[in-house]
Amino acid sequence: MVSAVRGFAMKRLPSAMLPLIVGLLVSLGPAAAQTQNPIRHGRAILQEFCGQCHAVRKTHVKRGAPPFSTLGRNFNLDQFPRLLVRGISSTHPDMPEVKFSEDDARAAVAYLRSIQQ
Repeated sequence: MVSAVRGFAMKRLPSAMLPLIVGLLVSLGPAAAQTQNPIRHGRAILQEFCGQCHAVRKTHVKRGAPPFSTLGRNFNLDQFPRLLVRGISSTHPDMPEVKFSEDDARAAVAYLRSIQQ
């Protein structure tokens, strides 16, 4: 069946396509939400890669690991994205070297800025 929409002829999609389209839209939902909310995305990244030692949403931290809520006191957060992209390493034997993509680094710093005390 063909229907006209503002002067254009469109063919109807087969009904079998509808579940595929809905499934695709549902699966893109969380990714789109993270893209729209860099603070939430930054918190998730830092929790996953750094949360074992650094306080992300808790007060307990591993000895020697500064809590993220006070990181801005010791690090220039304007320069921090470049460090995250280049790769942060430490002389502390338990801290692995981590490298972030530019988007992830910006999201991480957006989260860090949001929690500074």
